[in-house]
Amino acid sequence: MKNSRLIKRNTGMMITLVISIMLISCKNEKKVSQKDLDSTKTTKIEIKQTSKDLLNGVSKAVCYSGFRTGQHPDRGEGAVNPSDEQILEDLQIISHDSLFNLIRLYDSGENSEAVLQIIEENKLDIKVMLGIWLKAELSAHETCEWLTEPIPADVLAQNAIANQKEIQEGIRLATKYSESVIAVNVGNEALVEWNDHKVDTDSIISYVQKVQKAIQQPVTVADNYEWWAAKGQTLAKTVDFISIHVYPVWEGKDINEAMSYTIENVQKVRNALPDSKIVITEAGWATAASEFGERASEEKQKQYYNDLMKWSSEMNITTFFFEAFDEDWKGETANALGAEKHWGLYTVDRKPKKVML
Repeated sequence: MKNSRLIKRNTGMMITLVISIMLISCKNEKKVSQKDLDSTKTTKIEIKQTSKDLLNGVSKAVCYSGFRTGQHPDRGEGAVNPSDEQILEDLQIISHDSLFNLIRLYDSGENSEAVLQIIEENKLDIKVMLGIWLKAELSAHETCEWLTEPIPADVLAQNAIANQKEIQEGIRLATKYSESVIAVNVGNEALVEWNDHKVDTDSIISYVQKVQKAIQQPVTVADNYEWWAAKGQTLAKTVDFISIHVYPVWEGKDINEAMSYTIENVQKVRNALPDSKIVITEAGWATAASEFGERASEEKQKQYYNDLMKWSSEMNITTFFFEAFDEDWKGETANALGAEKHWGLYTVDRKPKKVML
């Protein structure tokens, strides 16, 4: 009996020991699994693309809008456009002096057609990302600080009709000037909550698909990096590549944080949309701005431009620097130092800033 009890006790101890070891093993496995899970969450997906992902094979590009003092796009009473001679002068500065051969236009209006025609007639070494400008189809008065009241329903309806006409013009220009137009952008910052020309995402998707069916060039949508990272999954599956805007100076960063924050922005998009080709369609630094104080200067613009273009080349990311020339029609008329007026690599009277010297 004694030996029997001893055997039973030893057997019981062995069973307890085995169970304990199994429990400890399971707990450790759970810890490892959780650790692996946490590691996965913080893993950064490689930003670098291949050279095939570059637009027109280049990383360096520039945004172009040629309105000089006294000129402006249509703000309700008609546009005052640059002359053909002025446009040619600008394009020669861009391609000969600044050595850009890829520019971004923002709409498919009369002025954009003049730019395309002048490029073709003068056989300029410039390719174009053509824009299709979308007006508000939704009233963002509750989220846009400069919309003080709702946009009337009849205005929104008229805008929707105007947007269809703009889309048709974009298709026409992309087809007519197919040698110059290498990509088409549908809508510029029309998805973010804080802008005054908001359009529903599903509507933009349908517009993109309409353009894709009509032309041979790739089609994209340009918007803030934060929107793409948070809400861009469905649209990213529709476009041929995604176009993001990054502005560290608008987000309170000074030049010492500019590139690290830019890379952080791009990384955020890459992590959210790992299979999408990325193009930076706006990134820049103001040279004067009442909103930014000492953070705005020609010296800081030069540093940001040089750092950004070096990094973009290394990453195989086409980057459109914003912008070629200052535009004094933008922003508040009374505020000559408003940031919107001073992003150019050249002044409004076409003098080079320090970055271009």
